[in-house]
This record gives sequence, C-alpha cells and structure tokens, in this order.
Amino acid sequence: MIYFQSIEIYSEFLKFVANKNSTKFMLFTWIFIKYVVKYTKWKESDNMLKERLLEDLKVSMRDKNVVRKNTVQMVRAAILQIEKDTGNEVDDAKIIDIIAKEMKKKKDAMADFEKAERQDLIDQTNEEMKVLEEYLPKQLSKEEIKEIVSKVISDVGATSIKDMGIVMKEAKAKIGAGADGKTINEVVKELLG
Repeated sequence: MIYFQSIEIYSEFLKFVANKNSTKFMLFTWIFIKYVVKYTKWKESDNMLKERLLEDLKVSMRDKNVVRKNTVQMVRAAILQIEKDTGNEVDDAKIIDIIAKEMKKKKDAMADFEKAERQDLIDQTNEEMKVLEEYLPKQLSKEEIKEIVSKVISDVGATSIKDMGIVMKEAKAKIGAGADGKTINEVVKELLG
C-alpha cells in the first residue's frame, strides 16, 4: 500500500516539476521522500533479530562487556558470511539456525575443555552460551519432544529404526531450534528402538 501511495505522489511530483512551481515542487519533494523513507523502514523491520544483535553489540561495547561483545560479534560475523556467500539477506528463522549452530559448537568445545581441565575456558564458554540462549527460543523439555516425535512417527507411519532418517527430518522441521539434534536423535531412537 505504501508503495502505491509513493507512486501516486511521485506522479504528482512529476506534474509539478513540469509546471516549475517551486513552492509546490519543494512540498511534494518532501512528501515523496517522507513516504520513501517510511516504506524503506517498513521493509527493513522484517529482520528484527538482526537489528537486536546490532543494538546489543552497541550496548555491550558501551558497557565494556567483552564476553557479550565477542559473542554477538561472532554471531554477526556468521550472519554476514552467509549473506555474502548466498547473496541474499537472511531472515530471523535463518538467524536462529545460525545461533543454534554456534550454541552446538560451544557445547562441543565444552566437552574438550572439561577433558583438558581448563576452568578458565569452561567459565568463558558458559558465559558465551548464556548470551546465545537469550536469542534462541525456549528449549523444549524431553517430554514435549517425545510428544512431537510420537506424532511424527504416527504421521509418517514409521515402524522400525530403519525409518529413523524420515522421522528425524520431519521432527527437526517441526521442532526447529527448540531442541538440539542430539536430543531429538536420542528420543527418536528410544521411541523407534
């Protein structure tokens, strides 16, 4: 709707330019720019999580919170890399997937740090994971995952562990970032096995 209003105003703008009426020219220029800016802001607001990350980065830099700043920069770098590789702007759903992957990397690294008994890295990774959790949707409990997986199994008609791939694909699509793949895998094995 805003787009069509901009076109109508632009056509009026062109009529006044042809008449060279400077007062009306200035007025319609101002109105046209106002609508174009409004339309642009409306279109950009589709990506709220990206804007939130940028704002949180500014706040963490201002507060000199190094761990939070580094974590947010890491996520933004991953987002920018994907945008550069694909040539498309990522939406909030894709950003949540990126954050979930970063969380998985942190969990995997945590096991290595615990084996090496590096308490400093364990503490830092825990802090980074807390920051990442703020951007992820609420994690589902194992019972909630079991309910969803049971429904998927009945919908797909899976009967044995051989159908695990199909069930995993459907369950992952329904659950999304609400649980990590390892937990979903364990539940699927438990219900199919």
